[in-house]
Amino acid sequence: MSVIRSNLKAVMENHDPKLSIRKLAKDIDYHFDSVRRMYKDEMVQYPRDLLLKLCLYFKVQPGQLIIMEEIVESDWPIDESIEHQEDGNDKESGTSGNL
Repeated sequence: MSVIRSNLKAVMENHDPKLSIRKLAKDIDYHFDSVRRMYKDEMVQYPRDLLLKLCLYFKVQPGQLIIMEEIVESDWPIDESIEHQEDGNDKESGTSGNL
């Protein structure tokens, strides 16, 4: 299965290992929380204006900030709190569909 992930952390470390999220947010004049969420790969949607500012700041293309990764099923987190419930439509019936 493929997933889209933020690569901002790696781009920042490659640019300047000492660069903080707070300093970056201030330098590009953007909300700290949004930059932090992208850094931690917690962002669901990537705002165009944020991507543009980051691309200009780091002199990179958007494809260097957002990457596609292949993950294997064994890497998926397991949520044991979810109970599987059968849907009535999924059950096989002994009838042949007589009307």
